[in-house]
Amino acid sequence: METRELRYFVAVAEELHFGRAAQRLGMAQPPLSRAITQLERRLGIALLERTSRKVTLTQAGAVLLAEARAILSAVAAAERRTLRAAAAHPSLVLAVKSGTAGELLRKLLDAYAEEPDAATVDLLLCEAHQHQRLLQDGHADVALLHLPFDSAAGLDTETLCTEGQVVILPVWHPLAGRSRVRMADVTALPQLPMARWPRPDGSYPDGPGAEVRNLTQLFQLIALGRTTAVIPESAGADLHRDLTAVPILDAPPVTTVIAWPPGSRLRTVADLVRVATRL
Repeated sequence: METRELRYFVAVAEELHFGRAAQRLGMAQPPLSRAITQLERRLGIALLERTSRKVTLTQAGAVLLAEARAILSAVAAAERRTLRAAAAHPSLVLAVKSGTAGELLRKLLDAYAEEPDAATVDLLLCEAHQHQRLLQDGHADVALLHLPFDSAAGLDTETLCTEGQVVILPVWHPLAGRSRVRMADVTALPQLPMARWPRPDGSYPDGPGAEVRNLTQLFQLIALGRTTAVIPESAGADLHRDLTAVPILDAPPVTTVIAWPPGSRLRTVADLVRVATRL
């Protein structure tokens, strides 16, 4: 199979409509239909069920869709990383969730900049659960993750630090004046339900709390008295005057790791990981 055929198939499988898929690919519909038919004939199986009213995936088609996405993502990642490696001035892209790892990130960037052959580090600020995709498709070379909130499945990692968690509250809340609380105190706040973060597929769990995607949204909603959240201690270090962070005695610890794609051969990544673990 050629990557061109895989791109054609993915477009049709995602749109489930030949006309829309052709428009997305910037081509006419007849050659797209012929290309898919030729692919099915060569494989000897049906990938799509076609009727006059709709197009659906067969079981084999669903398998090929997942495999094709991974292949095309790997091809794109290889192209992006190769181009960065061939640049006159070496660089790497570090993905970090917006508003997190502030002090650690500053120390890491400062220490790495002092290395004799330091590359330019481009920061890619992202939202929850985007790290894996960014590393897999080559948009990022390395990332800072917070376990267990982020998934490090399929990635190589080195542990950097472990910290406690805090609950973020508006300053007028009765618990805001305490020096520490327990999880039972936090979960017993009916007027401030826990914020809901998206799952990896983008959907949100059920619940009364506000739907949030980043810390900027979260902090604004907490200041308005609409929700609350339990986050790593470092993420609550630089709060607005209308918010406060209260340590939680019995919250599970959060571990920050530096992660990169398995099998990476980029010297810049190896150097950055070495500096991070030394810190």
